[in-house]
Amino acid sequence: MTARDAPYPELKKTHVPERVGRPWHDVKPPPAAPVWGVIQGYASYWALVAAVELGVFDALADGGPSPVGPLAERAGASPEHLAALLDGIVALGLLDKVRGTYELNDTAVRYLTSDGAATMADLVAVANGPLGNWEHLADTIRDGGPATPVDDDPVGFYLPLVRATFPTQLRAAGRTAALLGLARAAGPLRVLDVGAGGAPWTVAFLTQCPDATAVVNDLPGVVDHARERLSEAGVGDRVEIRPGDYFAVDWEPGDYDLVVLGHVCRAEGTEGTRRLLGRAWDALRPGGRLLLADYFPDNDRKLNPFGVLMGLTMVAATARGRAFTPAEARSLLADRGFARIRLLEPIGFNQVFVATKPLSDTTRSTTSTTSTTSTEETS
Repeated sequence: MTARDAPYPELKKTHVPERVGRPWHDVKPPPAAPVWGVIQGYASYWALVAAVELGVFDALADGGPSPVGPLAERAGASPEHLAALLDGIVALGLLDKVRGTYELNDTAVRYLTSDGAATMADLVAVANGPLGNWEHLADTIRDGGPATPVDDDPVGFYLPLVRATFPTQLRAAGRTAALLGLARAAGPLRVLDVGAGGAPWTVAFLTQCPDATAVVNDLPGVVDHARERLSEAGVGDRVEIRPGDYFAVDWEPGDYDLVVLGHVCRAEGTEGTRRLLGRAWDALRPGGRLLLADYFPDNDRKLNPFGVLMGLTMVAATARGRAFTPAEARSLLADRGFARIRLLEPIGFNQVFVATKPLSDTTRSTTSTTSTTSTEETS
């Protein structure tokens, strides 16, 4: 190779063993792959949304491996265009392809078919929040909040979301109950499920604990879905539904063995979380436990992309939401007076703080400052 052909001729001339005293190493610029990975992430997401919407995964589950023709006929789609989509899904590792025949792999069977054991099919389209907000993320950063936060129509946003997240959260709740040994609890448990959505935590706890009873709270419109889920699970007769804003609805002080805050605090920000922890504290009997479940980034906010990007999703979608690091969450719990704080991870990325209200309560009650909060201040 002549000097004219070398990509960095001057650099190479100086980086020879005679000049630097060590084996020669070429010096190259960093690869562009990380940037392309982000750019193509947009295409990857919309490819998966389209595949779910077209019913590709369910078609393969129902009919078995298939060439593109029958799949296109069932979906009412162009075979040529559907083939391009399916090839993209194969490249993403979410389908397999052998000699022109498409088939489900284990990931698709479990997570992307409608009746998969841990289906996320409905979650794909709603997990990122209002999609239009992402197009205006720069404006949100400049203005300090999104133009159309989900807080403006919480039921319209959260009802599809809680339907979609129910299977995942039911698994997390069931494993948490097992880790805590709730089935072996002495005496019947009294549970308060705050901002319960479809009530997966109540379903899991009452299924494992036949003597347990629960109060389930969420906004009117959302709790109707909880009623359906509780009835399907056969535990509805042990549950009282209390519709309303969780900052304003009444519940009995010192009456509950478990209070669940399942994936609600990150939508409320720091001050809202402090108020929720205060209300949970007042509801718990001495010795009772709080379960604070959420997606937490790592403490440096750089090693857990899932949790860090969940925080960015809160910025894009909510008026005051943020993702708390484990250290921040632990500090908020300790400041409220909780003790014996520990962190569980029942399933991947779903983490749960378990914190106990001490038997001797020397911390000032916050009932007077939390029970009169105006609903106009909350989502």
